[in-house]
Amino acid sequence: MSPLVYIVRHGQTDWNVEERLQGQADIDLNSRGRSEATGNGKRLAELIADPQDFDFVASPMIRTRHTMELVRQAMGLPAQGYSTDPRLMEMNFGDWQGYTIAEVEERYPGSTRGRVLDKWDFRPPGDAAESYQMLLERVRPLFEALDRQTVCVTHGGVIRALFRLVEKVSKAKAGSLDTPQDRILRWQDGHLEWL
Repeated sequence: MSPLVYIVRHGQTDWNVEERLQGQADIDLNSRGRSEATGNGKRLAELIADPQDFDFVASPMIRTRHTMELVRQAMGLPAQGYSTDPRLMEMNFGDWQGYTIAEVEERYPGSTRGRVLDKWDFRPPGDAAESYQMLLERVRPLFEALDRQTVCVTHGGVIRALFRLVEKVSKAKAGSLDTPQDRILRWQDGHLEWL
């Protein structure tokens, strides 16, 4: 049986507002994002009786580290005291990173058609670019190896991969799942639930 895991998506960034493909571009939280992170930390303080029973791990990107630090402070913990794991980083959008889908289509007409037809397995152009399936294979070993209760701060793409891995949702559904930034995802007894 897997341990209890609470998963938090990083708070909002200006690029989220603009619907830019952030991927692995290192963009920090905006004021709403900081508020969302603090709110999630307060909720976790209600859910977790003893934080010493939990590991804390985040993607090494600034938006996830900043979220984790605000979460921990809202829980009454020191901002530091967590680890990072690069496997938790967002999917790499390659040459499309930093653009909106509309801007990509404007620059490279017709190039987004493949993503529309098969969002899960589509890989944008660029040497480092990933598909959702590639992302799932990157994070699978980390999630399968968890052996302690954990608070994890990560990204929307990773959460979509987790729904495919744990709940076996279809590729089409997983690729378009909503991943709120102001709620906590609980993974317990083989199921995922937004709180």
